Amino acid sequence: MQKILLVEDDQKLARLIKSFLEEHHFAVTWLNNGDLADQYVSSGGYDLILLDVMLPGKDGFEICRSIRTKFNGPVIMVTARTNSLDQLRGLELGADDYIYKPIEPLILLARIRALLRRVPVEEASTKLLQFGKLQINKVTHSVKIAESNVNLTENEFELLIELTKRAGEILSREYLFMKLIRRDYDGIDRTIDGRVSRLRKKLGDSNESPFRIKTIWGKGYLFVEDAWE
Repeated sequence: MQKILLVEDDQKLARLIKSFLEEHHFAVTWLNNGDLADQYVSSGGYDLILLDVMLPGKDGFEICRSIRTKFNGPVIMVTARTNSLDQLRGLELGADDYIYKPIEPLILLARIRALLRRVPVEEASTKLLQFGKLQINKVTHSVKIAESNVNLTENEFELLIELTKRAGEILSREYLFMKLIRRDYDGIDRTIDGRVSRLRKKLGDSNESPFRIKTIWGKGYLFVEDAWE
C-alpha cells in the first residue's frame, strides 16, 4: 500500500481527501500544520506528498523548498489561488504538479496515480547512458556528472530519460506533457517548464542561457549531446 502525506489545514477537505484516497487503497497520514512536515517526511517513508500552499506555521512553499533536500518522490501542491506566478514558484521549488481548489476527487486520483508511475526497468545491456561526463543508470535511477552524484526526483529523472531518448531532436511541450503527465497540454500549465528549470540547475545548465537543455522558442526543448564534456 503506497503512503501519502497530506498537509492541509482545512479539516473538512482533508477528511474528504483522506477518506477518498483510503477507499482507493492508499495509506494517508494527515497533518493540519506545516511546522511538523519536515519531521514526518524524514521519518515516514512516504511515496507522495499532497501539500496545501496556505498553511499555519510554514507555508507550502517553505515546506517544498525544505523537503526537497531529503525527499525525491512526487509533490503535488494544492491551492485556491490561480496566480500563474505562484504555480511557477512552486514548480521551481520542486513541486511536480499543481491542483486548484475546489478539488475534483477523480482528477486528484488520476494525477496521483500518474505521478507514482515509475520509469520501467531496462535490460542490463542498455541500463547505462553516457554523454561526455554525464552518466545515467536507468536501472538504479542514478545520475553522475564527472563522478559527482546528481540528486534527481523521479519526475526529473523521467524528463531526463525522455530528453536523452531523443537527443538532438526538439521535443514540444505537448509531447512531453503527454509522455510525462499523461494528459493533453492545455496551453497554460507550467509543470513541464518547472521540471526543465529544476533539471537544468541540477545538471549545471543555465536557465538564462541554457546550452545543455536548450529552449527552442515556439517549438520546445532540445537535449544537446555534445554539451557534457
